[in-house]
Amino acid sequence: MGISVTAPAWALDAGTPELLLSPLNHLGVISVTGEQNRTFIHGQVTADITAVDANDWRWGAHCDARGKMQSAFRVFSVGDALMLLMPKDTLAGDLPEFKKYAVFSKAELTDASADYSLIGVAGAQAASWISAKFAAFDASQKVSQLENGAILQDGERFIVLLPTAEAETLLAGETAVDDVAWRALEILAGYPNVPAAHQGQFVPQMCNLQAVDGISFSKGCYMGQETVARMKYRGGNKRALYILTGKASTAVTAESQLEIAMDDGFRPIGAIIEVAQQNDVVLLTAVLPNDTPVGAKLRIAEDAASDLTVAPLPYSLADTE
Repeated sequence: MGISVTAPAWALDAGTPELLLSPLNHLGVISVTGEQNRTFIHGQVTADITAVDANDWRWGAHCDARGKMQSAFRVFSVGDALMLLMPKDTLAGDLPEFKKYAVFSKAELTDASADYSLIGVAGAQAASWISAKFAAFDASQKVSQLENGAILQDGERFIVLLPTAEAETLLAGETAVDDVAWRALEILAGYPNVPAAHQGQFVPQMCNLQAVDGISFSKGCYMGQETVARMKYRGGNKRALYILTGKASTAVTAESQLEIAMDDGFRPIGAIIEVAQQNDVVLLTAVLPNDTPVGAKLRIAEDAASDLTVAPLPYSLADTE
């Protein structure tokens, strides 16, 4: 990706600036084309693809036969192509899993990450910036189709997908910050950006896909559906995605081990999904037991001085599990 970052990283503890422009170098897209592209993906994922029109996007998950997620993604279209947006490291492992079954369908899946650039736009001036740059932007729609790309609207945030040369022109002369800024906003939204380190480990409800409208319980069969449905109708899910905030002096990754404070000390718990870290300030999402209370104290096992606290989610899990 040719877009340069010309400003220091956004301060995680300073609040969102008036305008935040962030090249999303950590994200990529799978392009699905062919006359059966929609029917093929519909039969593979948790989202109802038939309900995703040109001006819509939604979350979804791709599971294995056991109902464990290979990826969580945003799905939308660019022209006739269906796009699945997810972390690049996850994409590398998930694309071959999709292709195993695409040989029986008139659908072609390719890693289109090198063809496009993704830009995150946030802050109080985000909508006005988007409106000034794109005549095709329609604030009443979740997706505005461009000649060679798309704008995804997510509340007061936007993701712009453009061919890389067009993205470089768009950001010429602008002040951009690194993708830590965007990761932080995704974490605060409670979003399930599952990394490659945890592919094949969690049923979608363990990462709150049901809470962000990423699971259709009324669509037809898809890979892993039996397990996903059992979690809803028979119960048994004991885990959920949580937001943690705090301090750490060591670099935190998806492989870092979390520990929770107990009366007799700390014990291992959970798995880290996404991290935004700047100096000693840390935001992260983690899969924890679903009875973990807000305010619970945790730390990074490798950093005894670290201090993390479970923060409230921006949505309710009560009516969606």
